Amino acid sequence: MTVAARILRPVVTLLGLVCIWWGIARWGHVPPYLLPAPDAVARSLWRQRALLGDSALTTLIETACGLALGVGGGAVLALLMALSPVVRRWTMPLVLLSQAVPVFALAPLLVLWFGFGMASKIVMAVLVIFFPVTSSFADGLRQTPADWIDLARTMGASRWRMLLHVRLPAALPALASGVRVATAIAPIGAVVGEWVGASSGLGFLMQTANTRFETDLMFAALLVLAAMTVVLWWGMDLLLGRVLYWVPVRHGE
Repeated sequence: MTVAARILRPVVTLLGLVCIWWGIARWGHVPPYLLPAPDAVARSLWRQRALLGDSALTTLIETACGLALGVGGGAVLALLMALSPVVRRWTMPLVLLSQAVPVFALAPLLVLWFGFGMASKIVMAVLVIFFPVTSSFADGLRQTPADWIDLARTMGASRWRMLLHVRLPAALPALASGVRVATAIAPIGAVVGEWVGASSGLGFLMQTANTRFETDLMFAALLVLAAMTVVLWWGMDLLLGRVLYWVPVRHGE
């Protein structure tokens, strides 16, 4: 598939969704405070561009910090679990438990413990992405082809060298899949934390706009958040494709 075709397909889909949205807002007899028209959202985007830009920067910093800490911590824990069955038996239940509790329930506690600043939002983003990164990387380390391990043992490789030169390279595509998922969902943690308690950020702006019935501004903030997430995911996907150049990637399928 050509580059033009890969670009054209999402553009056409987006334009179709906007047309449906416009038709519902225009002829669906829906009050503007429930569903503003796309042109009203566009005007709000332009009028409040400075506020939206500052809020997006705050959320982006929280997301990037949470992504870096979550990916790093999840990868280290997966490596420790691969090296030590004892670590795996003791830590895997805790990792699963972190996903059993809804993030909405943890958000008030994190704000209480870490304050209304960025720290609570970063921790929330880390909690959201920690499980997919850890589980994906751990699965990749466990699923190393048996022939590779047998060959390494035949050549007298130690456990550490086998992990470094055989299991780790074989598990990198699995880690990349976990990182892609984490990049897509990391903003969720930051925004949820901002909804509970914050003084800036896109989540805080959406909540404030909602209480004031400024639905056009709320939609504008939502669109900025969606665009930021897509760009962040696209950049991470491009970076992983360059780093893991030997892994075949088929875009647009």
